[in-house]
Amino acid sequence: MSRPLSDHDKKKQISVRGLAGVENVTDLKTNFNRHLHFTLVKDRNVSTKRDYYFALAHTVRDHLVGRWIRTQQHYYEKDPKRVYYLSLEFYMGRTLQNTMVNLALENACDEAMYQMGLEMEELEDIEEDAGLGNGGLGRLAACFLDSMASLGLAAYGYGIRYEFGIFNQKIQNGWQVEEADDWLRYGNPWEKARPEYMRPVHFYGRTEHHPDGVKWVDTQVVLALPYDTPVPGYRNNIVNTMRLWSAKAPCEFNLKDFNVGGYIQAVLDRNLAENISRVLYPNDNFFEGKELRLKQEYFVVAATLQDIVRRFKVSKFGCREIVRTDFTKLPSKVAIQLNDTHPALAIPELMRMLVDEEKLPWEKAWDICVQTCAYTNHTVLPEALERWPIDLFQTLLPRHLEIVYEINRRHLERVASLYPGDMDRLRRMSLIEEEGQKRVNMAHLCIVGSHAVNGVARIHSDILKATVFKDFYEMDPHKFQNKTNGITPRRWLVMCNPGLAEAIAERIGEDFIRDLDQLRKLEKFVDDEAFIRDVAKVKQENKMKFAAHLEEHYKVKINPNSMFDIQVKRIHEYKRQLLNCLHIITFYNRIKKEPNKLWVPRTIMIGGKAAPGYHTAKMIIRLITAIGEVVNNDPVVGDRLKVIFLENYRVTLAEKVIPAADLSEQISTAGTEASGTGNMKFMLNGALTIGTMDGANVEMNEEAGEGNLFIFGMRVEDVEAMDRKGYDAHAFYNRIPELKQAIDQIAGGFFSPKQPDLFKDIVNLLMHHDRFKVFADYEDYMKCQEQVSALYKNPKEWTKKVIYNIAGSGKFSSDRTIGQYAREIWGMEPTLEKLAAPDDPK
Repeated sequence: MSRPLSDHDKKKQISVRGLAGVENVTDLKTNFNRHLHFTLVKDRNVSTKRDYYFALAHTVRDHLVGRWIRTQQHYYEKDPKRVYYLSLEFYMGRTLQNTMVNLALENACDEAMYQMGLEMEELEDIEEDAGLGNGGLGRLAACFLDSMASLGLAAYGYGIRYEFGIFNQKIQNGWQVEEADDWLRYGNPWEKARPEYMRPVHFYGRTEHHPDGVKWVDTQVVLALPYDTPVPGYRNNIVNTMRLWSAKAPCEFNLKDFNVGGYIQAVLDRNLAENISRVLYPNDNFFEGKELRLKQEYFVVAATLQDIVRRFKVSKFGCREIVRTDFTKLPSKVAIQLNDTHPALAIPELMRMLVDEEKLPWEKAWDICVQTCAYTNHTVLPEALERWPIDLFQTLLPRHLEIVYEINRRHLERVASLYPGDMDRLRRMSLIEEEGQKRVNMAHLCIVGSHAVNGVARIHSDILKATVFKDFYEMDPHKFQNKTNGITPRRWLVMCNPGLAEAIAERIGEDFIRDLDQLRKLEKFVDDEAFIRDVAKVKQENKMKFAAHLEEHYKVKINPNSMFDIQVKRIHEYKRQLLNCLHIITFYNRIKKEPNKLWVPRTIMIGGKAAPGYHTAKMIIRLITAIGEVVNNDPVVGDRLKVIFLENYRVTLAEKVIPAADLSEQISTAGTEASGTGNMKFMLNGALTIGTMDGANVEMNEEAGEGNLFIFGMRVEDVEAMDRKGYDAHAFYNRIPELKQAIDQIAGGFFSPKQPDLFKDIVNLLMHHDRFKVFADYEDYMKCQEQVSALYKNPKEWTKKVIYNIAGSGKFSSDRTIGQYAREIWGMEPTLEKLAAPDDPK
């Protein structure tokens, strides 16, 4: 028998990683050494691992630059319609490996490093995550950038270059502790500062009304300094741009007030202006009406729109002379997509530029604005909707408030003419909420100011039309669309799970990577013994690798033959990590009751961050760690049940854990999770889903085929019926003995013997004000989990279901999603054509 292949030799055989040609490898080594010497000014004998990472990053970046310049040149010459994706979050993760995948450099770089005695994975591990997002919304933006480049769209991602991204989570004595994410500490090799495109952004001040128009005067100025990051498409030589703005105080800042002797303080006060891009607000699905956040929202919008208008006015590469002044052409050259309401100020800001600066009449400007902008809604939770207090708005953006009032006046005039005498409808549809403190409803502003409004999964879009935005749908049904979310198969399959990608490529070729619908062809192999064996073998290898990772980094030993049951996502009541906890406790109690029964062993892993100010979410983490302390140290249970809290869940940890999962927990109350995208990643990577009929689970169930997901619990209709009837937690508690036992254990201090009342708030929540009806789905969830265990005992049947899931996951490529945005909202046509490589003759 031949000796087992080394990790390095195994990788060499994976064709999806690209070819390692001899010249290629030689060039890479030469350039690596050049960067080490000349860019990093280091000698080989004093270089650290970090130096080697930076040298490799610069070497790979060199391959991007020619393509980047050529792509932008191509756009200037062809002058296509451009799409601007505006988002306050871009959750990018690491860049090195993704760039190598998209440029087909992975095997060549691997071989070059190997020949120099370096281990590629060790170098990759030095890179910091770009954690400029909270969760789904920010990661969606990152997947969209990858797809827009891969589909050859002239696209730009615009956001903020936060100095501190999402906090790093440490677990200390079972509690979450936050630490600042100083991700730029060692520098970022992937970004290029562009001081030549610096833009002024104005705040505060007052308005003056003159016969020739309105002036916004006496403002405070902050400069927006852009940093560009290349976004490579998949093997098509296209490189788009993500431009993130950083706040800089102008040189005159605070000095023009010639405060005698206050020079030092004036210079120190520059920090106040620069704080705008200091830190990402760490809330997911929750609105916190803070002035700094509103400043961030206007900052990104004002800087970006200046850029958009500048680029619209010039057309040829490198030319700064103004050639285009007819703004009626703007919608044929520019599409602006608002990722949730966070960039909603783009609507009044565009109006301000067109009316006050370009002197267009209101009606013409408004038509241009509506034709240009489109809005994506990401949640129906009322506490997440942005409603800015009028006084804050008035102080910070006086001109924009006037514009919002005028938009609202004309909007309500139209409502009144369509529904005469319906005063209640006028109140409901106003952009200004009058109850209590007056507020601007940003979602209403987005709907009125956009030509398209979309939800992010079919069920979510239906709920928007039927409830939250019902009045707006009745008035303008043509505006409302669905665009079910997707994930990029480059990062979420080829990069994170090369073994599975290769097993698939051996059967159906490599084209599925750019056309994920081709995974349907795998249905032919659902009874193919060799394929079943390969899929199961890849999963087992991924589980062993993750188990080793946990042992190395967290000193926990787990049984790799147990079922890996995983729930990773932000900690939130609506995502119902508490329902998962109740299953864990019940499973534990059952083992204790019948210790000699043959239980299907499980390692249950839960991970995710809690917003620092969200007390309940932090208590949920404490409960999970407390349950783990009891369960993991009970000798009767042994390794039949282990509970692990995965610390500091982030993109890079997701890339490790998702390929190792057997069971994916997607258990939100029906009607609360707009889409979910983690659910799609698990499906694509060979896990089975236990979930409710919520978000994209509904469509996943449809695509995989009836019975290939474990669906349980109330449907949206049942939840609505229960809301009408009234949810009585006590009735469930009194009727279901195992539920009562679990709650009594939590309440009685079984999991917190040193502080018996530690979890009284959680018990009180579940018993008296649980908006998300955990108990109502408990019984069905427990039954469903028994079905999961029963199937897991039959590995072959389990793997067949896995294959149906993988075969049905093609719809959930972000390429499909972006193709639909392009054709149905932006009026653009995607293309799979390649651009000539920089080394090709033109």
